[in-house]
Amino acid sequence: MLHIVLYEPEIPPNTGNIIRLCANTGFQLHLIEPLGFAMDDKKLRRAGLDYGEWAQVKVHPSLAKFFEHVKPVTSYACSTKGTKRYTEVQYQQGAALIFGPETRGLPATVIDSLPADQILRLPMKSHSRSLNLSNSVAIFVFEAWRQLDFSGQGQ
Repeated sequence: MLHIVLYEPEIPPNTGNIIRLCANTGFQLHLIEPLGFAMDDKKLRRAGLDYGEWAQVKVHPSLAKFFEHVKPVTSYACSTKGTKRYTEVQYQQGAALIFGPETRGLPATVIDSLPADQILRLPMKSHSRSLNLSNSVAIFVFEAWRQLDFSGQGQ
């Protein structure tokens, strides 16, 4: 299993979509506080379509606490500031993919804490700012899962 980490997510429908994605792929979702919404937010539930019971979602008070409790085998910051494409790494079980909040992205302290080859980006046209968070997470998730031969799928 891989870990999807949303650092201080702000928009409930994005997180709800990612809950649904994790329920359907078997990835574990970690939310780093503070959250921009309550976990019982109606918009979160609507986007997640009540998939919460099939998804593994954990809330952590800080990124440091996430690392302390989960101990991922490796971590990747997913950022427009990365120079390495998301397809240029070999994902492995137990890795963590860390995504920043929708309006500001990952802070420099998180990005600077990782080696440059662990800061990954999605290719986009020049002068583009970024993709929607849930779309970006889905692209990363399916590439990592494809590399792992879709391990854990039911059919």
